[in-house]
Amino acid sequence: MNIRLLKAFLVLAEKGNYADAARALFISQPALTKQINLLESQVNMSLFSRGRHGATLTASGRRLLPEAEKVVRQTQSFMQHAEWVSKGMEGHIAVGFGLSSFYLAPRCIADFRRDYPGVEMSLTDLPSFQQYELLQNDELQVGFVRVPAPVALEYLPLFTDRLVLVAPATSAKMSAAEWLSKRPLLRLYDERGRGLNTQIDRYLHDNDLFIASTQLTDDIQTIVAMVIAGIGVAILPTSVTHIAPSELVIIPLTGESISWKVGIAWDASKEDVIRDNFIASIRKSISVDYG
Repeated sequence: MNIRLLKAFLVLAEKGNYADAARALFISQPALTKQINLLESQVNMSLFSRGRHGATLTASGRRLLPEAEKVVRQTQSFMQHAEWVSKGMEGHIAVGFGLSSFYLAPRCIADFRRDYPGVEMSLTDLPSFQQYELLQNDELQVGFVRVPAPVALEYLPLFTDRLVLVAPATSAKMSAAEWLSKRPLLRLYDERGRGLNTQIDRYLHDNDLFIASTQLTDDIQTIVAMVIAGIGVAILPTSVTHIAPSELVIIPLTGESISWKVGIAWDASKEDVIRDNFIASIRKSISVDYG
């Protein structure tokens, strides 16, 4: 059934007059008459009694009126919902982030949610190599990762991260090489920090640095706590030092292999309006932050 017929039914029931109802619907009176006649033929009953004083609902028309109102409301709600979905204003997006973006990613999501409050978002802490796979499988729509990705993904560079040495605060002033020769190097397991560990190994190799010993753990927070306790030192991304307490000493590192690009990546072969809106929001944020 054409929803226009039900709308004509409702307006005529409200106005009680063909001329007034036709004006309200922005159609001619003969066109309205044709719509009502068609509706009555489809439901196989008279809906209005016509007289000199206009059109009044029949008993059958009165019984069908509440249902017609319900159907029209549902249709209008559906069409509004469909419009929001088509514009990426409703739905869900899964976003991944890693060590270098743990500060930036939530900020980007907060900016996006202000403009698109109807979109549900999930943010998962994952190393870049896992995000690459999930992006290709459409289990993530956007990933904050090392770029460029080693797989076929579109990407947008956002900033350059660098390695720094994190040591406990002491009265003794030592260089990075001295710390590394005197204290264990605290590192993440490869399943959690493969990219960071590769970067650290490259830095150590390029600078012929000696490591006293190595201790592995599961997360950055544990590493920071162990450094504060004086158990060892760590080589971490500069971005992680946003959460570093004052009990730590941050020592910049020099030489080759200390920096890498961080950005967002996505699978452009898959259509996703919400994802595209999120990327546009990040681009806008970058233009504001960096002019």
